Amino acid sequence: MSYFDFKPNETFYVDGKAPKYKSYNLRNFEKIPQVQKLPEETRFAIKVVGNVLPFKVNNYVIEELIDWNNIPNDPMFQLTFPQETMLKTHHFNKMADVLKRKGATKEEIIRTANEIRMELNPHPAGQKDENTPQLECENLDGMQHKYQETTLFFPSQGQTCHSYCTFCFRWPQFVGIDELKFATKEADLLVKYLKEHPEVTDVLFTGGDPMIMKSKVLASYIDPLLDADLPNLRNIRIGTKGLAYWPYKFVTDNDADHMLDLFRKVSDSGIHLAIMGHYSNPVELETDIHKEAVRRVRSTGAQIRTQSPLLRHINDNSDCWAEMWREQVKQGMIPYYMFVVRDTGARHHFDIPLTEAWNIFQGAYNQVSGIARTVRGPSMSAGPGKVHVLGISEVAGEKVFVLQFLQGRNPEWVRQPFFAKYNEKAVWLDDLKPAFGEEQFFFENEYQQQIRDEEKNGSNGQTEQLEIKSILDEVN
Repeated sequence: MSYFDFKPNETFYVDGKAPKYKSYNLRNFEKIPQVQKLPEETRFAIKVVGNVLPFKVNNYVIEELIDWNNIPNDPMFQLTFPQETMLKTHHFNKMADVLKRKGATKEEIIRTANEIRMELNPHPAGQKDENTPQLECENLDGMQHKYQETTLFFPSQGQTCHSYCTFCFRWPQFVGIDELKFATKEADLLVKYLKEHPEVTDVLFTGGDPMIMKSKVLASYIDPLLDADLPNLRNIRIGTKGLAYWPYKFVTDNDADHMLDLFRKVSDSGIHLAIMGHYSNPVELETDIHKEAVRRVRSTGAQIRTQSPLLRHINDNSDCWAEMWREQVKQGMIPYYMFVVRDTGARHHFDIPLTEAWNIFQGAYNQVSGIARTVRGPSMSAGPGKVHVLGISEVAGEKVFVLQFLQGRNPEWVRQPFFAKYNEKAVWLDDLKPAFGEEQFFFENEYQQQIRDEEKNGSNGQTEQLEIKSILDEVN
């Protein structure tokens, strides 16, 4: 029996029926009435970039979130529809030439796309070759274990999304190359791994988007965790854009009540359930159906924490973030992270220098009350860990970035302040050099030794570059 004897407001229905999800991709996006009004060169650019980077958008985003009178500058249009400048000029022209050529075969298009993809750093921060755990000397390719207390789990049925974000750092999950994916169907392996690793307190279900799954499928992964009665498991997290991209999932979809029953079951078990909601712009918070979805999720005992990268064209000003944090708090959510966009895919289209990122964060932080200052940022999810830009200062006569780890491969690195030379063009950790004449940052020797040890122990058999080369040879 459902915990929710609740009839959603009739305003969420159309002619007495729940809204039906409909997605659009390269095959059918030109059927969208609003798209048909776009210039031909814009539609062609969508095809060019969409053949390299994943593209999918749904009817809710199209009808409720995009301002079609503000194209191409509308942030939600930039967030979901490929833009020409998301590929570098030589990559765009390379794919455009193939698409324009008469007689070009599907195989030629795929080969060209894969050649470009392999130049876009498909697995940043060593996530493919440095974070894959082992169980009984076998790689667990559908899991990652980078930080001591947290294991990431990629359920195979959750490796897609309601709509794809154009900045997504996990874009390789969606481009049809199985060797680049993280995914597993084996919930029992997760349980076994957690039993052998009592240091793990948190499991993060991620993807893709786990909320693309039906409630029964998600339960097939979560129930084994609850049944195993793992004393070390304290928190289950679910990373999702579903609240923003398809809030009907939690209100009017056929299994909405059953999904909320599952959330309640987790909460009732004594394990904390955190919904890690991805929000990139305030418009995603404005609709009535979104507010109702948030209300229903929170009523289960689950907590919603919010996070997003800082993105050029989408949320690159302080007022946008302050408005977003204030509205999230108003709806009962907890602002959690502002990330720096990762060094992969269309990064060059979205990235913002660390100096500007800090100023945007500080300008937003100064506008909100203490209840919204739970948020942390700007934060880079780099190879060694989550590096937090604390500020820009002058120390011993030298202008520097003040940094710390929020998470590290070694927990002892966390919250140790360190300093980098000021570089107004730096957009990522790799662009920074140690301050005060130091040859390297304090963690570098240990980090490099960790990588050497993992390679020596054969945790992945080959380095990522050799792996990418073999993948490219195979798909060609």
